[in-house]
Amino acid sequence: MSDNALHDSFFALHHGLPRQGPGSDTTTRRLLALAGRLPERPRVLDLGCGPGRSALLLAAEAGAEVTAVDTHEPFLAELRESAAARGLDGSVRTLHADMGALPFPDGSFDLVWAESSVFVLGFDRALAEWRRLLAPGGTLVLTECVWTTAEPGPVARAFWEENYPLRTVTGNAEAAVAAGYRVLGAFTQPESDWDEYYGPLAAHVDAADTAVPGMAEAVAGARAEIELRREHGSDYGYAGFVLRPADPRWHTRQETAEDVPAVRRIVAAAFGADAEAELVDALRLDPDAWLPGLSYVAEAPDGSVAAHALVTRCRVGDAPAAALAPVSVAPEHQRTGAGQAVVRAVIDAARLRGEPLVLVLGHPEYYPRFGFARASAYGIRPGFEVPDEAMMALVLDDSVPVPTGTIAYPAAFGV
Repeated sequence: MSDNALHDSFFALHHGLPRQGPGSDTTTRRLLALAGRLPERPRVLDLGCGPGRSALLLAAEAGAEVTAVDTHEPFLAELRESAAARGLDGSVRTLHADMGALPFPDGSFDLVWAESSVFVLGFDRALAEWRRLLAPGGTLVLTECVWTTAEPGPVARAFWEENYPLRTVTGNAEAAVAAGYRVLGAFTQPESDWDEYYGPLAAHVDAADTAVPGMAEAVAGARAEIELRREHGSDYGYAGFVLRPADPRWHTRQETAEDVPAVRRIVAAAFGADAEAELVDALRLDPDAWLPGLSYVAEAPDGSVAAHALVTRCRVGDAPAAALAPVSVAPEHQRTGAGQAVVRAVIDAARLRGEPLVLVLGHPEYYPRFGFARASAYGIRPGFEVPDEAMMALVLDDSVPVPTGTIAYPAAFGV
């Protein structure tokens, strides 16, 4: 049997499938929401588009101009036909190209999108090579197979180590931060996303003619993969990552001991009084509240501290959580992006530290840009009267159940 026969049989088995990997329209919409505000007609590059389920949704619901790229021309033909049938042929153009050798100038796209396809290139290589394609403020959206347990079983581990080494969601988020991105969102996709892929694939497998050269091997491979998921699916899953390059204007880092006086001045100046600065001082002295490594600063171009953000320990009911407060920007650097940069940096640090939940009491028009939503939607409430929309929560690890109950802040907050 030739390699061409196996290649042809693999694609024959996959033709007509709505998806070429785990996913759903619901997940595509969730990823799109995490990307935040977009231009009126965003330019989207859909890499490894397959038959184009995501491309069609992005064109129809985000009003996007989509350039859909794949190496398999029959998939692109399917997409062109589907786009024409939906009246979207003016919004979707296809390109037969290798995602590792893309012909586009730097800064060409507002969104670079790759659902169930980044494995072709590898997560780290994609982070490095696709960044140049993003316009200022642009976003990279990926879905990737990940470990969902710290100790995967030997069968799943052997399979993935042979085929494609996996990391956890946190491991990939750490790689993204190290590559100069901020994590706007990361979540494990539901089991139903696998069903949307494997259900139709299993039907194709059952109907396949194994007398065709290469088809028996293609069918055996697909059955083995489906069986692995059925028997060992608790060890691994698919996850979505929404990433944006860090704002190059602001260098963010952990606070050092030398920063403390400057931080105190900035906090006092930002709030127009010493009370918030004294709160930070008190939190530093409380070992039950202080979380090492979660006091962050943003540096101005001259190296001075321009902004500060702090995350400390709180509780929801009996469960540990984290509180973002205060966030302070020097008056001369307000409305410049310094505050957003330091908030995103400290949230990433909390995510990588393993904090599953961050709470904030703040402006309801400011914090949702970081992914915060009303805490009451999760059954979380403060122990004092505040507008419902001002008490917000951000889930950083959806594998951990979100606790419900009343928020207990450190004593320094005085509430």
